[in-house]
Amino acid sequence: MKFVSMCLALVCAFGFVSQVSAQQGPLQITIEEGIIKPLPFAVPDFQAETGEAGQLAGDLARVIAADLQGTGVFREIPSSAFIANYSDFNAPVSFPDWKAVNAQALVTGAVSVSGTSVNVKFRVYDVVSGTNIGEGLQFSGTTDGWRRMAHKVADEVYSRITGEGGYFDSRVVYVSETGPKNQRQKRLAVMDYDGANVRFLTDSSSIVLAPRFSPNGDRVLYTSYESGFPRIYVLDVGSVQRRVLESAEGTMSFAPRFSPSGNTVVYSLSQGGNTDIYTMDINSGQSVRLTNTPAIETAPSYSPDGTQIVFESDRSGSPQLYIMSAGGGEARRISFGDGRYGTPVWSPRGDLVAFTKQASGRFHIGVMRTDGSEERLLTASFLDEGPTWSPNGRVIMFTRETQGEGGASSLYSVDITGRVLRQVNTPEGGSDPSWSPLQQ
Repeated sequence: MKFVSMCLALVCAFGFVSQVSAQQGPLQITIEEGIIKPLPFAVPDFQAETGEAGQLAGDLARVIAADLQGTGVFREIPSSAFIANYSDFNAPVSFPDWKAVNAQALVTGAVSVSGTSVNVKFRVYDVVSGTNIGEGLQFSGTTDGWRRMAHKVADEVYSRITGEGGYFDSRVVYVSETGPKNQRQKRLAVMDYDGANVRFLTDSSSIVLAPRFSPNGDRVLYTSYESGFPRIYVLDVGSVQRRVLESAEGTMSFAPRFSPSGNTVVYSLSQGGNTDIYTMDINSGQSVRLTNTPAIETAPSYSPDGTQIVFESDRSGSPQLYIMSAGGGEARRISFGDGRYGTPVWSPRGDLVAFTKQASGRFHIGVMRTDGSEERLLTASFLDEGPTWSPNGRVIMFTRETQGEGGASSLYSVDITGRVLRQVNTPEGGSDPSWSPLQQ
């Protein structure tokens, strides 16, 4: 979809740490790792400027509100509490009416439809200071892409109020699962970050595992047992064309990830009972061995600048996390807590590593600094595993499996404070999520 930016509004920052102070002038919002009182906001239904836009006007507002509310940073004021009658996008805002319902931020918008073309414009207001900030933004697209337009609006609102990049206009590739636990059917699927617009990329004729988006979201790496043993494939998301990344006969390749450039794949290769980490040039197929120990070394993930790799190894006797240069060489251990660590993933901000931890009969999703300090466990359940980062490094999506013979896998997300845990709705069971970058 083509989006045209008309004019950027200057938006003052609304802010809170543990609470929002009632002050005159612009507020300032700072997201920190404490107890946060969500910012109250209102999003009345957008105005329909053409007859065909009536349904979209309400649908757009609901998706925008859901995006913001789902962060835990914002709290939506329900329309049943509204005093103001919002009926004209260009009319002056009655700020006392919005203050009366305790709104501190207000998003208004209008929609027009012509054939299959949609135009959406919106404004953001600081209700506390009673200020109309700028002239807003305008996006143009098509009717079948209206949800993307809503996510784009929500990203703009989120970014301007928090000062951070958004993550709503993104996708997730995952393994869709059906059937009983001992005969699970699996196929690759891609969806919007919130579970909408699911599209299947493979059938369920063979087991597929661990899909991973490329840095620009156009390709997916995954492991398939189509040949009877694990091999890595690269799939074009648009055309759904795929090809195998060749490896030597008698070897098993798995756990692939792209480098930040998208030209190299780092992965595990098992040969003769030994598992090490390799890289491969995705165009030439030339591979380089990075580790050479008797241990099982797997689940590699690049740092955002591509200079280092974090991975899982049992070289110390149990699975732990290590970091080495992207060219191989000596590795340093960064996990030292009780339990077993695995599936590390470097944050897109570069400051944290997310991981799976098994300790005292429970599984956890956690984060730590890249030097191993400040470990924090964000979840706990029978089985939580396989974290993936949102594009802005604020939210982690993962797999949660329930206990027993009838246990099922679902996708969940949690923010890095551990406060906001949500299930991601998918039409079938889901596992092994990988978050894309923001769409272009």
